[in-house]
Amino acid sequence: MMVIPKGDFLIGPIIFQGPCFNPSSLIIQANGIVKAQDDLSYFTGGADDTDWITFQSINGLILSGTGTFHGQGAKAWKYNDCAHKSHCVRLAANFKFNKVNDAIINGINSIDPKGFHIMVTVCRNFRLLNLKLQAPGDSPNTDGIHISKSTVVKIAHCVIGTGDDCVSMIHGSIDISVNKVICGPGHGFSVGSLGHYDDEADVNKIVVTNSSLTDTTNGVRIKTYKTDSPSKASSIFFTDMIMNRVKNPIIIDQEYGNRHSTQTSKVSISDVRFVNIKGTSISKVAVQFLCSKSNPCEGIQMNNIDLQYVGPPRDQQPFESNCTNAKVSYVGLQNPPPCR
Repeated sequence: MMVIPKGDFLIGPIIFQGPCFNPSSLIIQANGIVKAQDDLSYFTGGADDTDWITFQSINGLILSGTGTFHGQGAKAWKYNDCAHKSHCVRLAANFKFNKVNDAIINGINSIDPKGFHIMVTVCRNFRLLNLKLQAPGDSPNTDGIHISKSTVVKIAHCVIGTGDDCVSMIHGSIDISVNKVICGPGHGFSVGSLGHYDDEADVNKIVVTNSSLTDTTNGVRIKTYKTDSPSKASSIFFTDMIMNRVKNPIIIDQEYGNRHSTQTSKVSISDVRFVNIKGTSISKVAVQFLCSKSNPCEGIQMNNIDLQYVGPPRDQQPFESNCTNAKVSYVGLQNPPPCR
């Protein structure tokens, strides 16, 4: 067992590298405040080589406590160029878990990462519980929890306020559960972006439930690029959600990132359910399904949607839903009104 005692500590990049041959889990109890070097010269490996705290090739991990991990990212954010490049070099995540199975991350705090707060990639049976992840709403690409190529990931009882997606689930995310998460500020809960790279794995069995969003730029979203990379996203359920002054509360966007391209997205989206979603929208178009012309969205179900407009009163546009290339069915209350 490793203990980080109370106190302040400054460290550079560190890797906990497996495999480990002990019969029990690696246990780390974090009680203190751990700060990253703010000088980017310590993080010279680039996008896939140097994050701040990396766990790799470990079966059995428990990281818990009330400790804080401060990425000191404010000085680095000006070097983020992802707003101008679709294939940009991301900055260091506070945590990267790569090929880590049977893990519990519980109770810790993450503040101001240079890049993402937490990356979970090629992991199985991974739980993230009672976390508090914080960064300013304008901090670039500071996703809260970013999941890829992982199965059976459970996120619950977390508070996430950051500058990008509170939770993002990209290619290869299977059997992901997000429950009782408070999101805001940020970009909401996102499946995607998908179709960004060649040979992406499918996404399915995603459940986001019993969660709330406040002052976010999106609510619940599926986003794909207009590229020739084919994949499928299916069995995606957003249920029992509360929106507070949210822009774009419900959105499927298959023109993400490159709207002027003549290509169409080759990501097939099907069996998506939006159930018991209520609250307030600052967008007059509160429900938008912008699906691919070559692969229309199939099996979209809207069940008991009750959103109210609270944006600028002088906006005379009707409060509405817009649907393009989407097959949508409706059950129960629908506010805004269904697509025509």
